[in-house]
Amino acid sequence: MDMAVSFYNNSSFSLLKPRTPHPSSYSSTLLAKQHFGFNLSSSPITTTSLKFRHCNTATQRHRRIQCSVSPPAETAAEKKSRLMRRSDIRNIAIIAHVDHGKTTLVDAMLKQAKVFRDNQTVKERIMDSNDLERERGITILSKNTSITYNDTKINIIDTPGHSDFGGEVERILNMVEGVLLVVDSVEGPMPQTRFVLKKALEFGHAVVVVVNKIDRPSARPDYVINSTFELFIELNATDEQCDFQAIYASGIQGKAGLSPDNLADDLGPLFESIMRCIPGPRIEKDGALQMLATNLEYDEHKGRIAIGRLHAGVLRKGMEVRVCTSEDSCRYARISELFVYEKFSRVSAESVAAGDICAVCGIDDIQIGETIADKVSGKPLPSIKVEEPTVKMSFSINTSPFVGREGKYVTSRNLRDRLYRELERNLAMRVEDGETADTFIVSGRGTLHITILIENMRREGYEFMVGPPKVINKKVNDKLLEPYEIATVEVPEEHMGPVVELLGKRRGQMFHMQGVGSEGTTFLKYKIPTRGLLGLRNAILTASRGTAILNTIFDGYGPWAGDISTRDQGSLVAFEDGTTTSYALSSSQERGQMFLGPGVDVYKGQIVGIHQRPGDLSLNVCKKKAATNIRSNKEQTVVLDTPLDYSLDDCIEYIQEDELVEVTPLSIRMCKNPKFAKRGR
Repeated sequence: MDMAVSFYNNSSFSLLKPRTPHPSSYSSTLLAKQHFGFNLSSSPITTTSLKFRHCNTATQRHRRIQCSVSPPAETAAEKKSRLMRRSDIRNIAIIAHVDHGKTTLVDAMLKQAKVFRDNQTVKERIMDSNDLERERGITILSKNTSITYNDTKINIIDTPGHSDFGGEVERILNMVEGVLLVVDSVEGPMPQTRFVLKKALEFGHAVVVVVNKIDRPSARPDYVINSTFELFIELNATDEQCDFQAIYASGIQGKAGLSPDNLADDLGPLFESIMRCIPGPRIEKDGALQMLATNLEYDEHKGRIAIGRLHAGVLRKGMEVRVCTSEDSCRYARISELFVYEKFSRVSAESVAAGDICAVCGIDDIQIGETIADKVSGKPLPSIKVEEPTVKMSFSINTSPFVGREGKYVTSRNLRDRLYRELERNLAMRVEDGETADTFIVSGRGTLHITILIENMRREGYEFMVGPPKVINKKVNDKLLEPYEIATVEVPEEHMGPVVELLGKRRGQMFHMQGVGSEGTTFLKYKIPTRGLLGLRNAILTASRGTAILNTIFDGYGPWAGDISTRDQGSLVAFEDGTTTSYALSSSQERGQMFLGPGVDVYKGQIVGIHQRPGDLSLNVCKKKAATNIRSNKEQTVVLDTPLDYSLDDCIEYIQEDELVEVTPLSIRMCKNPKFAKRGR
């Protein structure tokens, strides 16, 4: 594997603010003169080290400047169908592992493209507009925006980085022709990097690799580029895709460059790479109208809004169209309003030409994956396929004594309507009826996927109970198969022993280990059953004193690994209804760690703490000090430990088969499942 650095005497590119070349300034002249990419030789790869060689500029001078990712030549079939490319539009998605800096990079791109006024107050991570996204610091829903660069419109879609929201990424890749693969300059390609890149390569998209956070002290760009290249080879990328363009950037500083040591003052090199390396949309300009509904939004006044890319024809406001699921099932509708994305907002438009991304109003019953086609001769596009869910949880109505105190929607009909409404937008989720009329089984791509739904529902005023997460097994040839995941753990060397022991207990098999950086951190890779990951995050943080970083990605189905013990300790359970007192808690805390402080209402069967031994223990946490007519000289001082503050995610990780989480708009409680209590007696 060689890396070539070529110099060209051509300055046909310009940055956001064209200026005269100066020795101290990094202008577009240097970008045009310096071309950075990979050359794949036909000889087998024997080393992963990078080699630099200088090309003869005399032989290169008269060649046409091309990006290393040159678009493949048109086939005869494409010429026959009169497909053409639009040069005035680029549709790109930004994909990466969680916390590698996608949203921060988009912020910098928006600011430098003058989307906002100079005196406008702009929040950090402006694309994370959801309250839940801002609280957790992750992207959950994909969002569209656009910028204009050198009279070319660039539609940018920010995608989630967490593997549980992979369904969002798979949908979005239908709308674009190229992707920016953002990779952390220290961590390199991570599990989710592999997942999103695999999907992009399957679609045949052009890839620009952005090594982000290059300003980190322990950055190792050479290792990251080599690892990314090896990942391309592993995923069976074509020669054109492997010959990717590499850009080094610092999203938070708003700088980019063609080498890690020589960054420009802005993101000019990144914009130029998008223009040169990512092709415009291939469209059928005079063909029959075709648009695939890739995403849905809802507006109180406009109703359901379908978002997608126009593949062929022209869409006009007030136009009569055919909405198709397949050749046989079609219905007719009328476009009431039409929007395109300009800068950071939706702008009304009279018509949209093929190749652009637009939002359509007026079709109240449209679903993701349906095609908006020409009324007379329109044909449906291939529907969107999403991978199957791997984890399921039971949702049921709240049966605790505190039902209806805080929630607005508490009946099974409310719960059912809300869950089935979620399916309209969330393609990777499944909902089915449970054993009883008030129980529903919700399946998703992971625990976080379902937890986000639970959190949204409680904020909307719903009150319900959820059971522990369970994996979805398969039977093939009478053999029981269960889902496996690849878990990567970064842990300091001094805590490696307890972490390895913990993963071993959960049937994890280590297949890779290496030291990372100069901080004494070890990088471990395990193949582990999804069952073993349930409740692992808290346990691994405890074992490493909060220093370990755990990432997982679905790998595939494998043989049943055997029984796994996920929790060694039992629960402390309230003995009766009432209000907790300091007097009762002072003796109860000797039995374990408490979840509650004094003055909190509890009910019989509620979990109030963690028992220090296996097995559950019933406690009276409402006992009051006996009042007598004998005065004591001094009241006994009660010192209580600080109670554990468990979040929704922590509670779902904690509960076992015979326990439930009670979710209300204001409270999250855990309790024993009454059905199992009767069985246990």
